[in-house]
Amino acid sequence: MNIAVIGGGGREHAIIRSLKRSNDVSHIYALPGNGGIAEDAECVAIGAKDLDAIVDFAVEKKLDYVVVAPDDPLVLGLVDMLEEKGIPCFGPNKAAAIIEGSKAFSKKLMKKYEIPTAEYEIFSDMKAALEYIETCPIPTVIKADGLALGKGVIIAETREEARDGLRTIMEDHKFGASGDTVVIEEFLEGPEVSVLSFTDGKVVRPMVSSMDHKRALDGDKGLNTGGMGTVAPNPYYTEEISEQCMEQIFRPTIEAMAAEGRAFKGCLYFGLMLTKDGPKVIEYNSRFGDPETQVVLPLLEGDLLEIMRATTDGTLADVKFSFRDEAACCVVAASDGYPASYEKGFEIKLPEEHEHIYIAGSKLKDGKQVTSGGRVLGVVETAPTLDEAVDKAYAKLGEVHFDNMYFRRDIGAKALAARR
Repeated sequence: MNIAVIGGGGREHAIIRSLKRSNDVSHIYALPGNGGIAEDAECVAIGAKDLDAIVDFAVEKKLDYVVVAPDDPLVLGLVDMLEEKGIPCFGPNKAAAIIEGSKAFSKKLMKKYEIPTAEYEIFSDMKAALEYIETCPIPTVIKADGLALGKGVIIAETREEARDGLRTIMEDHKFGASGDTVVIEEFLEGPEVSVLSFTDGKVVRPMVSSMDHKRALDGDKGLNTGGMGTVAPNPYYTEEISEQCMEQIFRPTIEAMAAEGRAFKGCLYFGLMLTKDGPKVIEYNSRFGDPETQVVLPLLEGDLLEIMRATTDGTLADVKFSFRDEAACCVVAASDGYPASYEKGFEIKLPEEHEHIYIAGSKLKDGKQVTSGGRVLGVVETAPTLDEAVDKAYAKLGEVHFDNMYFRRDIGAKALAARR
């Protein structure tokens, strides 16, 4: 099969590496891909949001299947456009992708179907939002309604911070039109868990759990980023909690979307908080998480393309796959200064063996890979225990070099402490 993967980050690199193991894959295109992905797929300089060009390319190349990985093209309706041309896709259609595209929609959905989540209020009027800030419990969480590259969330510790956060989102338009509406919600406490799941709109099959590290600096300090590293499985996510989530969150969400006429097919990401009152949904994503994908897929025992096609065809219950009873660790190497300002254009030197080094931000210049983004790459290792996986990942990272390289030195520390 000739297939294409839409996107050009570390998540897409991990997906492509996993798809390459399928016997049914003959050729993979990456649109647009990046300098590292070029080792594993044919990169085509078409941006992930250039929907018309993507459809034209897919028709021209007579693609058999397209994996739409990023949030923007999903929310904009790329799956609908490709399916109209008879090209099957992995990923939800526009009607279902709204579960990530609008936080107001997802909160209303959870309230309607009694899926546990934080208490909230929704505002499109700045004055009304400011008035609410004066009386709501503090700390509080303010979220831009639409897509914001995973950064449209402000945790306000004081009312002053809450006022400033509202102005940043609604007056300064830091996240553009995504901030025209905001969700102000209850601050929840407890361990966070990420659970990616395959679903065909009827059946939901969770993948191995993971723990993300969002803050830029050690000790969970500094600015919020797209993710500085991940480990899997998440030690806080026990078998008992897994069963509770299936009954109270996972299955009810899939059933709710179907009941709303928005049957969800693809990968649904559940961002959970394990509170003293039980697990609650922090957020939904309509696609694989980044960098959670980088630790989940190396543990997959099964044919990723077969699984993906089953989500499209509605036959997921018939496919056999599992996840190895091992651990995985991903440490992200970023450009110093990320997620604020940083320099680009430094040559990336990788060890000879780099099967599980997934490139997120690079381009080819004079035949060499150079940095072109904030998160440059993720080094992933698997092992029988988390201790070994963490040690191996940092050892492998020691073989990677580019000027201005920065990484957290405590990825996995919280998970290791929880297991002791």
